[in-house]
Amino acid sequence: MHRIHLDPANSRGVINRNIFGQFSEHLGRGIYEGIYVGEDSPIPNVNGMRCDVVALLKKISVPVLRWPGGCFADEYHWRDGVGPKENRSRMVNTNWGHVVEDNSFGTHEFLELCRQLGCEPYVNGNVGSGTVREMAEWVEYLNSEGDSTVVRQRWSNGRKDPWGVKFWGVGNESWGCGGNMRPEYYADEFRRFNTYCRDYGEHKLYRIACGADNDNYSWTEVLMKHAARHMDALSFHYYTTYWDANRSATQFGTWEYYRILSLAARIDEFIRGHLAVMDKYDPEHKVDMVVDEWGTWFNVEPGTNPGFMYQQNTMRDAMVAAITLNVFMAHCDRIAMANIAQMVNVVQAMLLTEGDKVVCTPTYHVFDLYKAHQDAQQVACSVDSREIGEAEFRMQQVIASASRKEGIITLTCANLSDCEAAQVQISIADTTKASVTGRILTGKINQYNDFDNAPLTVQPFQTDDIKNGLMTVTLSPCCVVELTIQNDQA
Repeated sequence: MHRIHLDPANSRGVINRNIFGQFSEHLGRGIYEGIYVGEDSPIPNVNGMRCDVVALLKKISVPVLRWPGGCFADEYHWRDGVGPKENRSRMVNTNWGHVVEDNSFGTHEFLELCRQLGCEPYVNGNVGSGTVREMAEWVEYLNSEGDSTVVRQRWSNGRKDPWGVKFWGVGNESWGCGGNMRPEYYADEFRRFNTYCRDYGEHKLYRIACGADNDNYSWTEVLMKHAARHMDALSFHYYTTYWDANRSATQFGTWEYYRILSLAARIDEFIRGHLAVMDKYDPEHKVDMVVDEWGTWFNVEPGTNPGFMYQQNTMRDAMVAAITLNVFMAHCDRIAMANIAQMVNVVQAMLLTEGDKVVCTPTYHVFDLYKAHQDAQQVACSVDSREIGEAEFRMQQVIASASRKEGIITLTCANLSDCEAAQVQISIADTTKASVTGRILTGKINQYNDFDNAPLTVQPFQTDDIKNGLMTVTLSPCCVVELTIQNDQA
């Protein structure tokens, strides 16, 4: 018997809704075809944005969207993407697939997409190949109400009022594709660029510095030592990858399944390591952590452009998402945002499109099951579960997270086993009676949805109510479950 115990009296704070954020880069079919088809497309759209994609993303309550990259951010010059589309500059996207980028999706289009989704925009500025003036004027274009030449350009492009963009990234992966900088050099560059990213009236920037990936703690050490007082947050990137030319995103066995889940769980180790370094220079926790790139990254689907990073998405990806989101919620007192890579048609996507067709991936359904946690009070959740796995890739069979909002407790739990069901006893402190409803996503470990067959969907999950302080549920192998618990006590 596995056991989960909830203690609503103990909490690490509110789970920031932005932990469930998304990321969309000018990469492959992530934006063009995936989100933006243009106003003249036969695919139903509003101002060029696909109606089907927007409707599905609104269903999972996307809270924040990062753009334009990624590696693309540090070769993106914002003026190329404003004004009449027939006059916009064209370029070859040398980062991703060497295809022509016509800049028809630019600043106004991105912010229109955010308007339709009802989400906050997160803009990543160009440090690698851009200038201080260019970044400063982009902020002015977005947020200023003054009568300047830059603002008049915005007016002439059809927008009178400023958008009031809050989340601002100063460079991306500056240790790699964003300039191959040393941490000392980037720390100085961040301070320089950041100085000229002004606040305009009530539009205050939340400044995000480029942080490390994996276990590069020395980068965090230098940034915190030399630039912490200038930033609101420091980013972190972690991808769950398994590079093998003979492996695919869908064809794998049990050993490979557990290996990936074990690698995904290591994000907790790395987050703890970076937070320990941050605490050294910021004991008052004034600087947040933002995990603005995370997800699985496997070989592309056969026959597709390797630079487009289009991969299928299986139940294994869904389990990685559950593991990762649980880690973020466990650190909700320090992690202010996270952005899965990426939203449509790229690596661990929510949605896949092909022409006028769209399909939800298993990862999409996990975000649907977890959306009730947004802005809810985290609830202390202890799990007593046996170990499963293969060889050195060992883990708890059952994982769980919980939150409370408006008197309702949401418990999300997953059975990571590839083949064994899990009987779980659930208890809640100071609760003897409560009504419970549930939803479940379950399937074989390498099962996925495609355009002709999409068997993986969220289904009702039958469960008893809590009586005498306890309830027991049986979790099928490879599943994610949401339980909504309403206290019936007077």
